[in-house]
Amino acid sequence: MVKATQKELEVIVKFASMLWPECDSNELKEEFSELLHDQDAAIFLAKEGTEFVGFAQCQLRKDYVEGTESSPVGYLEGIFVQEGFRRKGMGKQLLAACEIWAKERGCKEFASDLELDNIDSLRFHLKSGFQEVNRIICLTKKL
Repeated sequence: MVKATQKELEVIVKFASMLWPECDSNELKEEFSELLHDQDAAIFLAKEGTEFVGFAQCQLRKDYVEGTESSPVGYLEGIFVQEGFRRKGMGKQLLAACEIWAKERGCKEFASDLELDNIDSLRFHLKSGFQEVNRIICLTKKL
């Protein structure tokens, strides 16, 4: 695993666009460019040979995190491995890099979230030692 720098921004945006296709790639580029300079965030890249095949984004959350008792909490904001490289332990290694990063910053807990219908992500999280603590439906309305 490699901790990403500004020179890998295009690779990160490519993977982030695959993970969150509803997001505008220019907005992702701006957001990840800022995150690469944020001391409370880290992005790790998985490599197979010379090719990048996935990424994980983690951050420190200092506000309340559902189901946790401490602060800050390391938080897996997103993780993605390209289709042909899945089920080879890349996701597990990316997650481990994020957890180590969070521990080094004093975190005693690590958390994540996922969409209710993302069964593959739920399986990955449970297999990786996460425990489900709650299910919520978020609502909004225009004022």
